[in-house]
Amino acid sequence: MPAPNKIARRSLLAGSAAFLNVSLATPLATPLAASLVASLVTFLATPVAVAAPRPSATPPAQMSTVGGARLGQAGTQVDLGAGAPVLPKGLTARSWIVADAETGDVLAAHNAHWRLPPASTLKMLFADTVLPKFPKSTEHKVVRSDLAGVGAGSSMVGVKENETYSVHDLWLGVFLRSGNDAVHVLSAMNDGVEETVKDMQAHAEELQALDTQVVSPDGYDAPEQVSSAYDLTLFARSGLQKKDFREYCSTVRAKFPGETKKVKGKKVRGTFEIQNTNRLLSGDTDVSVYDGIAGVKNGNTTKAGATFTGVAERGGRVLLVTVMNPQKNEHNEVYKETGKLFDWGFAAAGKVRPVGELVPPKSAAPAGGQPGATAPAAEAGGGTAQGAADGGSSAKPAGASATGGSSGAGIALAITGGLLVLLSGGVFLINRRWPLPDLVRRRTPRP
Repeated sequence: MPAPNKIARRSLLAGSAAFLNVSLATPLATPLAASLVASLVTFLATPVAVAAPRPSATPPAQMSTVGGARLGQAGTQVDLGAGAPVLPKGLTARSWIVADAETGDVLAAHNAHWRLPPASTLKMLFADTVLPKFPKSTEHKVVRSDLAGVGAGSSMVGVKENETYSVHDLWLGVFLRSGNDAVHVLSAMNDGVEETVKDMQAHAEELQALDTQVVSPDGYDAPEQVSSAYDLTLFARSGLQKKDFREYCSTVRAKFPGETKKVKGKKVRGTFEIQNTNRLLSGDTDVSVYDGIAGVKNGNTTKAGATFTGVAERGGRVLLVTVMNPQKNEHNEVYKETGKLFDWGFAAAGKVRPVGELVPPKSAAPAGGQPGATAPAAEAGGGTAQGAADGGSSAKPAGASATGGSSGAGIALAITGGLLVLLSGGVFLINRRWPLPDLVRRRTPRP
């Protein structure tokens, strides 16, 4: 059945056509009148793109409780203990979360399960799904169909038709420049965009990221494509189990293959430098490289606003912070708010009671357990919840030095211990510590 707006438009079109026929048949008809009516008919006959509905201005009354009942509540959730610092002021993000990457404890959250457009942070799920399928040395010659469907105005790394690229090159393009062209080429290698979307959705469900609906593999704005701060944090935590994922997301700058040109009768292919757009990793005029940052991915689109998930380490503690859509309209605001949450998280760790947990994948859940059930730690203690007016945050990209052309000195961090389960090329903990072997991070002197 046609949509009501289409029916109304057809009625107007039919009425206008009838009016045109009658008016032209009368002696009063003039060329001007005929022109005006004809223009109206043409306008009404032209298809109009109907914009997808924007997310609601406020979080829904009921949200998912995966990871704990308090994570399904609107507003800011935190349970401060003795000596714990209060959450930073001036946070404006629609949704954010601060979690311990190893234990999975959620230290604080704000609308953690609010389903919002994810922008390019969805590329973390893309990478976690597709990266294990192709060795980094694999080479692929790009054909025109590989680049079909790349959205207008997409961020690009500069992939060219008829040029050959290694998988390593393409992943650098995905992480450093958020290149949708590189995403589409890797999707083509993975039997196409449609198959890749199915794979990503299946992997999201395996990770218990149930707020996520995948429509495009690159995070480009699309109707019904949503995720949440909670889910994005799960994607980062899973991806960081993979060595190559850690390398790519922590690389500050690298060389990327250029276009082959003829120079003095010989074919020559040069390179050009690409730099990570994650400002917590690469820095900017108003944002410094964050001390201990080690990834992961930033994003920005019209519907999503600025989004970011970052991982950082200090004093042997590894934190994950995700920020979605800060409402304060300032340059690099997402990074500034993310930095504030990282600072708070490192100062508050060990002084706050968890309000929830990052759940393990379904296949890593304890036998007979209930994956995604309310976390006992989140429900015990009877702590207070700061109101929604206190919270909202923007995210800061994370970055670090790594191999493959990145700047800065890489430092390997080996974290051991815990009951591990090998799963799909990554390691996941079961209710114990979660290691980040060889985590590469960027260190700056502390005052």
